[in-house]
Formats: sequence, C-alpha cells, structure tokens
Amino acid sequence: MIDPWASSSVDYDKLVNKFGIKKFSDILDDIDNPISLMKRGVIFGHRDFDKFIPLINEKKDFTVVTGMMPSGKMHIGHKMVVDQLKWYLDKGGKLSLPIADMESYGARDISFDEAKKIAITEYLSNYISLGLDLTDKNVFVYLQSELSLVKDLTFELSKKTNFNELKSIYGFTGSTNISHLYVPLVQVADILLPQIEEFGGPKHVVVPVGVDQDPHIKLTRDLSDRFKSKFGFIPPFSTYHRFLTGLTGGKMSSSEPKTAIFLNDTPEIAGKKVKSSKTGGRESLEEQKKLGGCPDQCVVYEMLVYHLIDSDEKLNEIYNDCISGTLLCGECKAMTGDLMKKFFEKLSEKQEKSLEIAKNLL
Repeated sequence: MIDPWASSSVDYDKLVNKFGIKKFSDILDDIDNPISLMKRGVIFGHRDFDKFIPLINEKKDFTVVTGMMPSGKMHIGHKMVVDQLKWYLDKGGKLSLPIADMESYGARDISFDEAKKIAITEYLSNYISLGLDLTDKNVFVYLQSELSLVKDLTFELSKKTNFNELKSIYGFTGSTNISHLYVPLVQVADILLPQIEEFGGPKHVVVPVGVDQDPHIKLTRDLSDRFKSKFGFIPPFSTYHRFLTGLTGGKMSSSEPKTAIFLNDTPEIAGKKVKSSKTGGRESLEEQKKLGGCPDQCVVYEMLVYHLIDSDEKLNEIYNDCISGTLLCGECKAMTGDLMKKFFEKLSEKQEKSLEIAKNLL
C-alpha cells in the first residue's frame, strides 16, 4: 500500500514490479521531442501513457491535470512538475490545476483562508516565476472549495464508493475523520472534471504525479469505469516521477526544512545549501581518487540531472569524471552550488512581479 500523505522513501523497482506501473523507458522512443526528465529517467513509470502518445505527437485535444496542496513552502523538487506542465502546454494541451484546499483542510487541518494565502504566495507565484503562463487561455486554476462543479461531482462519485474500498486503498481506520475520508473523492473529481459536459465532455486526460499519488489514480480509473454509462468518462492516463532526494538523504520535504531548498530562499542560501548536502563520495580523498564517486547515490549530482544542466553531453562528462575519481566532491559541490545560485538569481528577479499576477488569479 502507498500512502499519499506520508513522506517515506520509495522503492521504484518494486512499484513497477508489484503495482502494475509500466516502465516509461519502454515507450520513450515513440515520443516526439521528449522532455529531459523523460530521457533521464526521472519520469520512470506510467499507466497507459503509450495510448496517449499519438495525441501529443499530433497535437490533438487533451488535458493535463495536476494539483497543488497548499500546506507549506514550495521547494526545488516541485520544479519538475512545472517543467512538465510547460512541456504539455507547448504540445498544445490544456491545463487544469486544482488547488487542493479541501485536502489541506481534511488531511493537514489548514484553514481555507490560510490555504488560499499559501497557494498565492508560494505556489502560483512560483509557477509563474518558473516560466508557466497561468494567464494563458488554455490554463484553468481553481480552488476546490470555491468550485461547486467539483463538490457536486464529488458527491455524485461517492454514490459508488464505500468505506471498505477506501480502507483497502488508503489504510483508513475507524478513527479517520470524515473530511479526510472525503478527500480522495475530491481528488478523483478534480481529475475527471475536464470530462464533464460543462468542460466539453469526455476527453483524454493525463495526470503527471509523484508515485505517492498513485492510489488516487487507481481510484479515479475505477470510478471512471463505474460512471462511464452516465458521463462517458475515459480512464485517465498517468506518468510517475521520482522524488528529488533531500539534502540529508531521504525525500525532500517542505515539512522538514533541513532537507529542502525552498524557492523563496535567497540565491546565497540556496547555493550554500547545495554545498552542505549529502554526496556520493567515498570515506577518504585517497579512496575517492582510487575508486571514484557514486553519482547515482549523490544528492548534488541529482540536482544537476533534474534541474541545472540542460546538455546531456555535459552531464555525461560530469558523471564519468565522478566515477573515474577525476572530479572530486568538493569541486562538484562548488560548481553545483554556483549553478544553483545563478538559477535562484534569475528566479528572484521574477518573483515580485509574479506575485502580483498570482493575486489576480483567485
């Protein structure tokens, strides 16, 4: 069982083998101009995305759904979601972006007013700063609690869902509060919303998520089948990306400040955090030079892969220099810290203007 509200580490191979998530690498060559996150294996799995590829390649009508739960600060790991959304928008897709304030209330006890504030100051403003045009006519942003269509669809979906099903998927117990029980159905409604009559009827939808959200995907696919005769729902497709490792190892998390580089950090702080993070180096300098480093276990190298180096050739050079012992951890940290600092300098230049735009979206 996968817990969408936990922050534990993930065995990606186990998910592919046990839970029916298919390897993304098997379909990569079929995609026109795939994003680097796909080519580099950051996006590692999918459910039926092979059927979705022709829609992207031929720029046919499709919608992308991914939500944001306003429960804390946005960190550098969230950037991979924005990068995917930009790619899909460039491919001609529409974006439906729910702000999960009902989830943050039910699962994290965050008030609706506070959730709205966090959504504007942390998420929407940084989405814009990272280059996603939220004012584009093909982008729809909304608060769950303020869209009656979502709440009406949630109630409709609850008719064919029971407690035992939710318990088996999420591990709910008799002490789970009812609002938390209700949250998964709101998530399902968010994903299916683009297919209701008010938004043009049935269409193909893809949901790019972290693998911790797969329980919501499975529930949505089940319910889309149960309501197919009434709404004509098409089961959504999905892709799954790896989590960016935290600065101390494990998952990067907004609730654990020592693990994260926050998007509202200053460039100086962002650079310093890189230089203090966990590496894949050996125990001694002599051993490092003799045996080489372990970039596949290195937080610093991961930042280069996910966010900081566009050139695959340059990235491969760094990888080979690391495993040969030519590039030492101190040098790599200094280089990566400087790249992160420059990235944040460009980001900070946009944030004030982005915040003003974000305030007018809700």
